[in-house]
Amino acid sequence: MEGNKRWVSGDLQHPDRDPNRRQFVAQEQEPFGAILSCIDSRVPPELLFDTGLGDLYVMRTGGEAVGPVVTGSVEYGPMTSGTPLVVVLGHQRCGAVKAAYTSLRDGKPLPGNLQAIVKALQPAYEQAVREGGADPVETMARAQVELTAADLRSNRDLAPLVRKGALAVVGAYYSLDTGKVEVLGGAPS
Repeated sequence: MEGNKRWVSGDLQHPDRDPNRRQFVAQEQEPFGAILSCIDSRVPPELLFDTGLGDLYVMRTGGEAVGPVVTGSVEYGPMTSGTPLVVVLGHQRCGAVKAAYTSLRDGKPLPGNLQAIVKALQPAYEQAVREGGADPVETMARAQVELTAADLRSNRDLAPLVRKGALAVVGAYYSLDTGKVEVLGGAPS
């Protein structure tokens, strides 16, 4: 979050981004966090948290959609090297969420494998419909973060780490307008 404050203010440190760091992490890595984020080109986790080489595991999927391979990728750091933090990072004006919302609302499937994203985001759509709100797509984007983070916290392999305090799974939301990341839930006390 300190790195995000630097991103918002423009007072970037660009840590761990030089040939010495590249050589240091060439043989092994011990990232302090794993980020599951959207594919959106405006939401690069390494930049908006002002981090560098070897600092983060980053997985990016449309609308933070998950399946077995993505979940396994999220599990990798905590289960193999004790990475203590997973952040599910959604964002403002998400195109994947908007496309899924429109597809589900109108009952019109998206072409090709895009329909797999729609299917993965259906629980968030259903929650957004129940909650209502001024902007149902933003409600759905936040619901997707919260549902995905909750699923990861209760995951068979990650839940024991969460229970013993070795892992925090945090839901967060990025504002394209301000650059600020807002924690939605799951932060350790």
